[in-house]
Amino acid sequence: MSAKPLSPAGKLFAAAAFIEGVTWAGLLVGMLLKYGTETTTLGVRIFGPLHGAAFLFYVVVSLYAWGRLRWPLWAMLVALVAAVPPLVTVPVEMWFRRIGLLSHRPA
Repeated sequence: MSAKPLSPAGKLFAAAAFIEGVTWAGLLVGMLLKYGTETTTLGVRIFGPLHGAAFLFYVVVSLYAWGRLRWPLWAMLVALVAAVPPLVTVPVEMWFRRIGLLSHRPA
């Protein structure tokens, strides 16, 4: 069985989830370098603001996708909670893709 194509809102959500995950990973490495090895603060200085912007972008896109793709309330809540722990937005996006939440939904 082939997967349904993603809707434009689904593609936007997938991109936002990926960007949020990548900036989380960068911030974690930056914090390791700053606080763990005490070698540099550059990673935190770069990825801190990037991740802050990516987090806000992901939240806005999640709310947009909820309305546009007519997600059930539980899906919107899962998407929003996924932004809090590190690197959870990517597996949530993969799960939503697999169960069809990122594709066009019948009216």
